[in-house]
Amino acid sequence: MANHVLLNSVEHSDLRVITQRADKYGDNLWFSPTFVDEIRSVQAHYPIVFHKDQSSAQFTPVALFGFEQQENLFLESSKWCANYIPLSVQRMPFFIGRQDVTTDGVTEQQRVITLDIDSPRVSKTQGVELFLEYGGNSQYLEDIAAILETLHHGLQGNDNFVNALISLNLLEPMTLDITLDNGANHKLVGFYTINEDVLNTLSSDNIVQLHKAGYLQAAYLILASQVHFNDLVALKNKRVAQEE
Repeated sequence: MANHVLLNSVEHSDLRVITQRADKYGDNLWFSPTFVDEIRSVQAHYPIVFHKDQSSAQFTPVALFGFEQQENLFLESSKWCANYIPLSVQRMPFFIGRQDVTTDGVTEQQRVITLDIDSPRVSKTQGVELFLEYGGNSQYLEDIAAILETLHHGLQGNDNFVNALISLNLLEPMTLDITLDNGANHKLVGFYTINEDVLNTLSSDNIVQLHKAGYLQAAYLILASQVHFNDLVALKNKRVAQEE
């Protein structure tokens, strides 16, 4: 279970973070959230689909890394075999927290960086330092702060993106049936995608509406990303062959 603590240079001056990629460091993710401004980078490598949270019924665009839980087909020999890793993965094991700050009698919430202190990435002997020897943040921690800020605003914007798609009836459930080289059958269910037929028959006013919001390109990029399902199947065949 994650143990989030407020990161500070006094208590955590000796901590480091292991940036190597491997299952044992929590990279065995089969999907990860993304957002509109990141979709162009993500779609160059991964299929993008929509995940529906069972408790909140909220849709989130996600980059897909495998066909089942705890399967990341892009991990091989402690290396992530893609030129771009989504920010929601890059930021681990850091998160954004909130802290009450009182100034002149007025209390406001400010965003702060928290660290999962129990993450297998956290170490005192291995990895990249978080703080400089004589004070101040390391460049790595500065980069993490920038990633968290971008991720925060990007994920917040997903609600408007998804609501626009739903209002135009552009989301539909998807099922993907695949047959591996060894004859094994797999079915990917539970995700949603863009309904291309509906998208292509939208009125000019709706097209302009999506374009002005910056969502039209994102919708087509999500559809284009589906070509990478073929890549996932190839990676799955390769892994199964290695295991056999």
